[in-house]
Formats: sequence, C-alpha cells, structure tokens
Amino acid sequence: MGAIEIKELHIKINVDNDQKNTDVPKGGKPLVNKDTIVAECVEQIMEIISKQSER
Repeated sequence: MGAIEIKELHIKINVDNDQKNTDVPKGGKPLVNKDTIVAECVEQIMEIISKQSER
C-alpha cells in the first residue's frame, strides 16, 4: 500500500456565541477559552500526523 503525504491542512471552526454555554460558572467567564480549544486540536492533529509519518 502506498504512503499518504499531507502537504496542506486547512482547519475551519465556526463558533456561535448566541448559543447558551452551560459550562459558564456564575462569574461569567467560560471554563475553557477558544484559544485553548484550538491549541489542543492542533496538538492532537500534529500528533496524528507524526504517528502516520513514523509508519
């Protein structure tokens, strides 16, 4: 079977601020901000790509 090479990766995220967030404590700040979520997603994607390139 041939190898798969990813040359470009585009990630698009739509965040709708009009929805109620149930993870917001009484202080009004969300428990996790968008930057943290995006950083975690990118880290997991890079780990998957790294594992695939080791094969």
